Amino acid sequence: MPRPDELQSILKHWREAVPEDRLAHLIRDAARAQARALQMRLLEHAVSFGHWSFLRILWEANGLTQSELSARAGVMEPTTYAAVTAMERLGLVRRRQLSGNRKNVHVYLTPKGRALRSKLIPLAEEVNRISVGGVSAADVATTRRVLLAMLDNLAGDGAAPANSVRRVPSTRELSRLPARAQQRARKSAPA
Repeated sequence: MPRPDELQSILKHWREAVPEDRLAHLIRDAARAQARALQMRLLEHAVSFGHWSFLRILWEANGLTQSELSARAGVMEPTTYAAVTAMERLGLVRRRQLSGNRKNVHVYLTPKGRALRSKLIPLAEEVNRISVGGVSAADVATTRRVLLAMLDNLAGDGAAPANSVRRVPSTRELSRLPARAQQRARKSAPA
């Protein structure tokens, strides 16, 4: 996440060097700046940004399986396993297998994990308020509609048939792509 001096450089870049550059880069930089602002606040409560994502999900749907938690967070299961293990050590969650189903491990918030909600949600709301400071309510509403429309459009793009060249692969498939590309490169390299 960029430091404050880096943020000034990023702003200068966007305003002067490439005012018409790709929207994806601008969205990424804005998201990084928001993430940094939130991370600084979360650290006051000894919560990492990665754990924040899982806490938010569990505050809304406690008792998910690790697999369901991975899917909702948009991360691979080993990432979720590592985060849940760390959160368990911190006393934020506990894992439990339900009787009759020894396969699935469910993740539950502890009282300590639940109590963080009232402390952390206001921090996220504060970052949101700061990020839209000086922006009219109408512009915020328009931005929200535009971003939701972009997500909807991109979801439609990813819903192409399985035999389509442009089909969006699963997270697991994506994680394997760099290794496959390296293998192909080695095979096609001149001897």
